[in-house]
Amino acid sequence: MADLFDTAVAPHSDAPRPLADRLRPRTLSQVIGQERVLSPDGPLGAMLAARSLSSLVLWGPPGVGKTTIARLLAAETDLTFVQISAIFTGVQELRKVFETAKIRRQNGRGTLLFVDEIHRFNKAQQDGFLPHMEDGTILLVGATTENPSFELNAALLSRAQVIVLERLDLADLERLAQRAEKELGRALPLKGEAREALLEMADGDGRALLNLIEQIAAWKTDASLDRDQLAQRLMRRAAKYDKSGDEHYNLISALHKSVRGSDPDAALYWFARMLEGGEDPRFLARRITRMAVEDIGLADPQAQEVCLQGWQTYERLGSPEGELALAQAVVYLALAPKSNAVYTAYKAARTAARDTGSHPPPKHILNAPTRMMKDLGYGAGYAYDHEAEDGFSGQDYFPEGMKRPVWYLPPERGFERELKKRIDYFAKLRAKRQGA
Repeated sequence: MADLFDTAVAPHSDAPRPLADRLRPRTLSQVIGQERVLSPDGPLGAMLAARSLSSLVLWGPPGVGKTTIARLLAAETDLTFVQISAIFTGVQELRKVFETAKIRRQNGRGTLLFVDEIHRFNKAQQDGFLPHMEDGTILLVGATTENPSFELNAALLSRAQVIVLERLDLADLERLAQRAEKELGRALPLKGEAREALLEMADGDGRALLNLIEQIAAWKTDASLDRDQLAQRLMRRAAKYDKSGDEHYNLISALHKSVRGSDPDAALYWFARMLEGGEDPRFLARRITRMAVEDIGLADPQAQEVCLQGWQTYERLGSPEGELALAQAVVYLALAPKSNAVYTAYKAARTAARDTGSHPPPKHILNAPTRMMKDLGYGAGYAYDHEAEDGFSGQDYFPEGMKRPVWYLPPERGFERELKKRIDYFAKLRAKRQGA
């Protein structure tokens, strides 16, 4: 499977070959977009310079060069390149691969075993690689589009270095397009805005871009096409999104942090990205309600109500009309004053409750429904706040012997500015009552 390609001289063949195959890199220096890991100071560059290549897991989205890099690493280190796919390889095939690698090793030749979609192997199958990695029978290079920390077991990860490959940016894709034009011997029949649209359609996937270019090159047209004409002829790729995978967590994190960062435009963008990817709006309704509680809190008590109303409106209207109510809630949250004071105080109180869970309440705030309980002092000395001056007794309600903590520290933002005034007011009254 080809990934990322640069101009290279291909062997002569009379059979037609896809553009992606014709542009397959012949050296690592020809790979586009992964300079960070392939440069002399990068992890792979440093390994090659030291002639000490370890087992690897190449993690990145489709079309960024995983297969190509693995193949070229084998060439650079004079190892036999063997490629399998976790989708099509069973236990018997794996045994044959390992047996052949052992024979090859006995003959003085090493094996770089490239496993595409390695995350699709189960735990037992992943464990099967370990002894062959440890005794040097194979140097394993796995490729995955999924987060290795979620999909690969700890034993395998401890024996391999994870290399993160990035999606191609627009500049990388433009370089790839120019090299494709050089291979084709002519420029693409696209106006500037259409060319930009083409690069955006590829969505960071070099292989997808080359497939699109090959389609365009086959068109019979004398005039350059504009953006609308290109859109009529080409379908936009579906955005990369897995509702149960890494992208799901990445995008909800981006939405949450955009709201927390008071950026309504970015928040709407990530909200829309998730909807376009097929996310359940009810999941988004739950998460934005959580944002109101966690990041806004009492700085704007209405924020939580706006989220609940948006959620209820969605349930009544459904998609797509109801999604607008959720979008309104997202914008409201982004522009609301932010505070995590209650959230922080709550976590501190939970920690204290776990640490002091056996301390009983002070007797003066315990009810005494029986004579015996009254004789034991339950309720004795309780000051009824409504009868106290200013409606505040200033009594201590923490367990006896427990130093009074201060957990809730409201910032001077939004409605919590008023709450801070109240806290300061009660603190002065409490000091006055206890000093009297």
